[in-house]
Amino acid sequence: MHTRENEKRPLCVGDLREEIVGIDTRVPLLDGTERPYVFLDNAASTPALKGVLRAVEEFLPWYSGVHRGTGFKSILATGVFDAAHDEVGAFVGADPATNTVVFTKNTTECINKLANRIAFRPGDVVITTMMEHHSNDLPWRRHARVVHCGITADGHADLAAMRAAIARERGHLRLVAVSGASNITGLCAPIHEIAAWAHEAGATIFVDAAQLAPHRPIDMLPDGDPGHIDFLALSAHKIYAPFGTGALIGPRRFFEEGDPDLVGGGVVDIVTLDRAVWNHPPHKEEAGSPNVLGGVALAASLRILKGVGMDEIAAHEQELLAYGYVKLRKIPKIVLYGPTDRLEEKVGVMAFNIDGMHHSLVAAILGVEGGIGVRDGCFCAHPYVKELLHVGPEADRQFTAEVMGGNKSNMPGMVRASLGCYNTTADIDALAEMLERVARGEYRGTYVQNPASGAFHAKGYEVDFARYCSLAAPPVAGRVHSEAS
Repeated sequence: MHTRENEKRPLCVGDLREEIVGIDTRVPLLDGTERPYVFLDNAASTPALKGVLRAVEEFLPWYSGVHRGTGFKSILATGVFDAAHDEVGAFVGADPATNTVVFTKNTTECINKLANRIAFRPGDVVITTMMEHHSNDLPWRRHARVVHCGITADGHADLAAMRAAIARERGHLRLVAVSGASNITGLCAPIHEIAAWAHEAGATIFVDAAQLAPHRPIDMLPDGDPGHIDFLALSAHKIYAPFGTGALIGPRRFFEEGDPDLVGGGVVDIVTLDRAVWNHPPHKEEAGSPNVLGGVALAASLRILKGVGMDEIAAHEQELLAYGYVKLRKIPKIVLYGPTDRLEEKVGVMAFNIDGMHHSLVAAILGVEGGIGVRDGCFCAHPYVKELLHVGPEADRQFTAEVMGGNKSNMPGMVRASLGCYNTTADIDALAEMLERVARGEYRGTYVQNPASGAFHAKGYEVDFARYCSLAAPPVAGRVHSEAS
C-alpha cells in the first residue's frame, strides 16, 4: 500500500493534493501579479503524482532497453516493464490467463490499433453513440458502417434506441463501442448492461475508459460473464502519469490471430527473406523500442490510486460536484449542460456557458485574470456538443462552411471545468468568484479574437515563457492552435 514519505500511514484522499507535482505553481496574470494556478482541466490531461515522479526517478538509473538484453539493467528493466503490464490488467480486473495488456501512446492509438486489427468484412456494423469523443468514432468509420445512437433531452445516451439498434443489426454487428464516461457531461454509461446486449447479439464491446479510469473503479468481469468487457482502453496522461503511455486490454487469443498493425523490431520470433513469424502478445503489438518509463509511471499511478481507493476518490469528486453545482447555479446568466443531479452517474465534469458571451472569451478571462485553467470549444465531440446546444441543420451547415473557409469565430462550444482527485472546494470557490465577475462584466482586459483559431487573447498580456521553462519557444506570429476543437 502506498504511504506518505517518511510516514507509516497509508495515503487517503485528503493527502492527494500535496501529492501533486506543481500544486503550488504560480502563474502570471494580466495585471502583472502572480497567483497559484487553479487546475480545472483534468479531463484533458492531469498533472503528475509525486509518487509517480519518485518511481520514475527510482527507475531511471536502471533504465535500459527491454527484452533480449543480457546485461543486469536490461534484465531488471524487462521485469519492471512486464510487471507494469500486469499492474494495468489488475487495475481493470482483467483475467491475466486469458487477456493481455498492450501499451501504446494513448487511448486514441489504442482504438486505431483495435480498429485496424479487427478483420472487418463488407457489411459489418459498429454501433456507437452521439456522445463519443472523435477517437471512438472516426477510426470505426474507416472500416465499417457506423450507427450513431442519439441522446435523450438531458444528454444521456438513448439506451432504448441503442438496444433496438443492436437487435436490428444482429448478424451484421461486429462491435459496440461506447465511452465509459463522457468528457463533456461526465455521464457514465451502463457498460456491463450494454455488454450483455452486445454479446446476446453475437458481437463484442469496446469501452473507451479514458475518462472513466481516473474517477471510478473498473471491473471487466470474468470472460464468461454476460456483462464482460471484451476490450478496454485508457490513457496514462489522464490518470496522473503524463509520460506518454496508453493501454489496450483485450483477449489474448484475439491478438494472437492475424498480423500486427505495426511491424518492425520486437514483433517477431524469426524473420527470413520471405517470411516473418510473429511474437506472442503483447510483444507482437508493441513494435519498436517501447516507452518503458511511461509504463513505469502508469503502473505507479495505478498502484497509488488503488491504495487510496477508487471508491473513496469517486465519493470525494461527487461531493465536489454537488458543491460546484450549488455555486454555479447562483451565478447570473450561467447555462449548465447535462444533468446536475444523480451525481453518482457522473464523473467530475461541469460544462457551462455565460449567456451572451463567447465560450472562448469566458475561458480566456478565467485564465488570464483568474489563473484558472479550463477548456472551451467542442472537446473533440462535435456532434454531442452541437446537440446539447440545439444547433440546427442550417446553422450547422453555416458553421461548417465558415470553418472550412478558415474562420472559427462563430464556432459553437462550451466552457468545461473538470475535476481531479486532488481538487478542493477552494478551487470551486475560485472558479465561481471569477465567473460571477465575468457575468457582471467586471473583468479588466480588452480581448481580441483570432478568427483562425476562434480563441481570444488579452491585449498587453505578453509573457516571457522561457522564464518559466527553458525549452519554451517564443510565440510565433500566425501560428494557429485549434482551441475550438
